[in-house]
Amino acid sequence: MRRHSLVLLFLLTAGAPHAYGQQAADGFTEQQRLGRQILAQACGVCHLPPARNANTYGPPLSKATGGGNDDLMRKFILEGTPRMPGFRYFLQPAEIDAVIAYVRTVPPPAPAPVAAR
Repeated sequence: MRRHSLVLLFLLTAGAPHAYGQQAADGFTEQQRLGRQILAQACGVCHLPPARNANTYGPPLSKATGGGNDDLMRKFILEGTPRMPGFRYFLQPAEIDAVIAYVRTVPPPAPAPVAAR
């Protein structure tokens, strides 16, 4: 019985590092998943379309937002813009970093088709 317990213990501990080192099926890190959640809760009302092909109040966010400059994006989030409130007192620095980390995984939207005259 003791031998079976040791073998079981060995098998459980041998597989543990591999399991902890894996990313989730979506390919995001924990920070990026947190950023996706915060973006949906705090920013989605303006930056995510409520339905397919619907317009948003703010521009769609992607890795090209702010010219790809994380510091500029952080400044927009903290201080806001004339059309966007600042989130300095609402989001923690780690949460802002998480939003930026997630947004940097989002591809830029496809250019709108040009209407024929």
